[in-house]
Amino acid sequence: MAQLPLRFIPKDDLFIPAVKKAFDDADIPEDIEIVFNPTALLEVSLPQTVGPPIILHAGIHVPRNDTAGPPTFHVVGDVGHGPFVVATVDPDAPIPSDPTEAQVRHFLAGNFFNEGGLLVNTTPAVSEFMQPTPPAGSPAHRYIFLLFNQSPEFNHQTLVNSSTVVTNFNISQFAKAVDLGNPFAGTFMLVAPEPTT
Repeated sequence: MAQLPLRFIPKDDLFIPAVKKAFDDADIPEDIEIVFNPTALLEVSLPQTVGPPIILHAGIHVPRNDTAGPPTFHVVGDVGHGPFVVATVDPDAPIPSDPTEAQVRHFLAGNFFNEGGLLVNTTPAVSEFMQPTPPAGSPAHRYIFLLFNQSPEFNHQTLVNSSTVVTNFNISQFAKAVDLGNPFAGTFMLVAPEPTT
């Protein structure tokens, strides 16, 4: 097997079991009602106005001001060419102890294809990337990125479009309705409100 370039291997996520453990330790599968048994690694990079992008590692804390995005996505593993769906949800809105608006849909897009590890999207997103905005006084929220194999039904779904409200979304119900199955890769970041001065 050819050795992967180092930039495609997340520093702390060299092994799929470590990502699964981070998800389990953060109660993500239970809280968003998914089965998460990853078979590949998802790398999410957040561009920065100055300096290199921030590459997420499962559970990393990222300052809110560094999350404007939009992110780029890489996949590590034998996953084929695609198409794939990427979804991002916040299960902690407005605050983790009372998530009455969860899940907030922060990104949903299909028709991603694997071009040498880079996931290239060929159509507009269903929901464009929305920067994390946890409210003042809230603990950090989990922002969860999931990668699915795309079903034929996805491009014909009418459950979500660019004007659909983003709160009270349910990724597991959506995935079931459009036959996405379980995510095969994912990562997440923790983002807290910016401290007040």
